[in-house]
Amino acid sequence: MGTSSWDAVLERLDDAATLAKLDPDIHRLLREPRRVLEVSVPVRMDDGSVEVFTGWRVHHDTTRGPGKGGIRFHPDLDVDEVKALAAMMTFKTAVLDLPFGGAKGGVRCDPTQMSLTELERVTRRYTYEISPLLGPDTDIPAPDVNTDGRVMAWLMDTLSMVESRTLPGSVTGKPLAIGGTKNHAGATSSGCLVCSRAVFREMEMRFTGSRVVLQGFGKVGGPLAFLLSSAGLRVVAVGDAGGAVANEGGLDVGGLADHVSETGSVAGFAGGEVVPADALWDVECELLVPAALGGVITASVAERLRTKVIVEAANGPTTTGAQPILDRRGIVVVPDILANAGGVTASYFEWAQARQGYPWDDDLVAERLRTRMDGGFTSVWARSQTLGVNMRAAAFVVAVERLAAAHEARGLFP
Repeated sequence: MGTSSWDAVLERLDDAATLAKLDPDIHRLLREPRRVLEVSVPVRMDDGSVEVFTGWRVHHDTTRGPGKGGIRFHPDLDVDEVKALAAMMTFKTAVLDLPFGGAKGGVRCDPTQMSLTELERVTRRYTYEISPLLGPDTDIPAPDVNTDGRVMAWLMDTLSMVESRTLPGSVTGKPLAIGGTKNHAGATSSGCLVCSRAVFREMEMRFTGSRVVLQGFGKVGGPLAFLLSSAGLRVVAVGDAGGAVANEGGLDVGGLADHVSETGSVAGFAGGEVVPADALWDVECELLVPAALGGVITASVAERLRTKVIVEAANGPTTTGAQPILDRRGIVVVPDILANAGGVTASYFEWAQARQGYPWDDDLVAERLRTRMDGGFTSVWARSQTLGVNMRAAAFVVAVERLAAAHEARGLFP
């Protein structure tokens, strides 16, 4: 991602500031992260040698509440990427009106080359180094790229040991055994479904019977395929890193899921015709869901798409060059900052339950997730209509307006 990821975020912020007629002082505040902590993470490896990794934790803005954001372990991670991701969390939590600010963290390392014990030592040492920032009222991490519930459990345990008290509210995405929630895993997919329904409703398009193309069949794409087909949509094509498969009449999602768990890819699934992964963009549909990597919808892809609606389940799937082309072609995009916010909303619920020391019923969680996502969608759609801009620009406007209101209410200390 490099420097450009931070620059891209600043560009979005600047555009939103102009549209929202943001106070220049608040604009200047939002252009700088509140704090950037860089730590060295020395770890004794299994062969007895000591390796020193670099880690970061960034708080972009904590005016609306404690920092919230994931922790990623990746060999290419750098401070600009962490800053950009922290800022995106500031905006995402504001769009959903969650009482959080934006944070992000990570370690530059390659977890695929580590044993489980090495991974645990990296996690615990990193947690110890950034522990002054962490806690249920200050900063609440969650899983991200190459981290999971197990990593979160080590993180919570380390912090609890440092502070000599159990802190279940200090981290989300935890295992069920220590206060996690069942609904956390599928929440991003559920949120995408809510946004898909809402955008079809606003555009007066029929939801049931519509065709959907999914790019990605992993943690988000897999469950989302089930949800969409259960809601009456026809999943006509699915692609992943291994290839793509299409069926005009609709793919058997259950069969496809079994095939993927056996072979690791949708490629070679008997229930549809094999198409080159790149040909996925040429399949005609009403709804396209990029649910894998960032930057897949480039300017050239945007020219080829045969869809009416894009719901961004992945982070940053549309490049800045592609957006104007989609606008020109009348393709409505529900942006990632709104569409995939089901995950952070579920994190908010997990945190709230940990604070209360009382788990909510599944129905209540599902109902509250639906209400939050609908509320977020409604405010962004309304703003896009009044300003005459696309939904991505409108989402950033909604976010900066809420941040500005919080900054104005709190004032500047001292």
